[in-house]
Amino acid sequence: MPRWNPAVGDRRYKLMPKSEFALSGYRAMWLFAMFDLPMDKPELRLEYTRFRRGLLKRGFTMLQYSVYAHYTASEESDETLRKKVQAALPPHGQVRLISITDRQFEKMEVYVGKKRHRVEDPPSQLMLF
Repeated sequence: MPRWNPAVGDRRYKLMPKSEFALSGYRAMWLFAMFDLPMDKPELRLEYTRFRRGLLKRGFTMLQYSVYAHYTASEESDETLRKKVQAALPPHGQVRLISITDRQFEKMEVYVGKKRHRVEDPPSQLMLF
């Protein structure tokens, strides 16, 4: 059964529970891009720079060197972003993509030295107009 779309003025929208449209921590995803690209020649360094800038342009955030993450509201948008990253893969080196739920991301522990630090906050939830 197709989902009702409140944006097109479906009258049944008011009958659906509010929680149906709230972003869920189990539905929202984090796409991680982890890469190891060679940089021993100038042309390889240029490929690295282009790939890294492409990730930043698509909204990825650097968590560590060569580890970038992007928050998506659903598996569908995660898959779309994954295809865009795959289209921009450099010919040399290794790139890994992994998706985890927002709930799993919340359980991440971050240590700098021996001190524990807070995990990055996810972006504010999308507002539907």
